[in-house]
Order: sequence, then structure tokens, then C-alpha cells
Amino acid sequence: MSFPYTLPPLDLSAPLDCYRGVVRPEWIDPNGHMNVGYYLVAFDHASDAICKQLGVGWDYTRNGLGTVFVLEAHVTYHRELHAGDALRFTAQVLDYDAKRMHLFQSMYHAEQGELASTNELLMMHMDIETRRAAPWREETMRRLEAIAAAHKALPRPEQAGSVMGIRRKS
Repeated sequence: MSFPYTLPPLDLSAPLDCYRGVVRPEWIDPNGHMNVGYYLVAFDHASDAICKQLGVGWDYTRNGLGTVFVLEAHVTYHRELHAGDALRFTAQVLDYDAKRMHLFQSMYHAEQGELASTNELLMMHMDIETRRAAPWREETMRRLEAIAAAHKALPRPEQAGSVMGIRRKS
């Protein structure tokens, strides 16, 4: 099936250097830094860029072809961000199957290069009409396979699969 819109050229960068943004003034809380909820908003914009790369961005949904839902997310926070800070996002496909994708995203302070936050997602392709899981379309699966193959040699991020809890000294 061809898509009723143009897909971007396939990007096999490892990891994908997928999105740039900036910390908006309205994202700042009374502590003077970016509020935790807006880290997710920024990661969501970066997720849109990955979905577009796979052919399943908002054009896909608007054309009634399907959509992608997030089943699970795990965010870690490493440094404060402030209004006007430039952001750079990378993404690494950790795993995938016929309907799902395990994605790891990193957010960096773009000018200082420091890791600010990570976001680990389990995403599922959905039939837009039935709201049930559905297999990826052929072209999306081809792109996902190629990206995952390019990412296979990358080290697994230390934050991936982490378990939350209070560490106790013995």
C-alpha cells in the first residue's frame, strides 16, 4: 500500500537525531525550571518526528489509516532546564514486532550537550476505526526493520528497563 502523502527519506542514523526544540516560557514552574509534565510534552513532539519517519505521523491518522498509542512510558530526569534552553532529541529503536515498538529517547541541552532527560516508550500500532491493535503496514515495517538494524550495534542505554524504587544500604 502506498501512502496518500510523501514520506520523508529514510534516516538510518544511529541513534536518530530526530528533533530540535526550545524550552517555552509557559513550561516554567514556580521553582524556576521546566515542569516535569512539560518534559513529556517535549518528548511527545520528538515522538511525532519518529512516527513521521515511519510513515505513521499525524497525516497517517488524518487519512484514517491508523494511529499509534503509547502503552507505557518511563521518564528519568538528569538536569534542570530553563526558559529558552535549546533542546536536541535522539531516538533508538530497542525492539519491535508486528504491532509494537520499544523506543528509547534522550533529551539533551543542545548548547551544552548534557543529558537532561530520557523517555522509554512501548508503542502500539492501532486500527483507527476499531481502536484495536493492528499490524504495521508493509512500508512502515520495512522502515522499522531498517532503523532497528542500524540501531542494533548501539549500546543499550543504562536507563532502559530501569526499575523504580528506593535503594537501601545493606
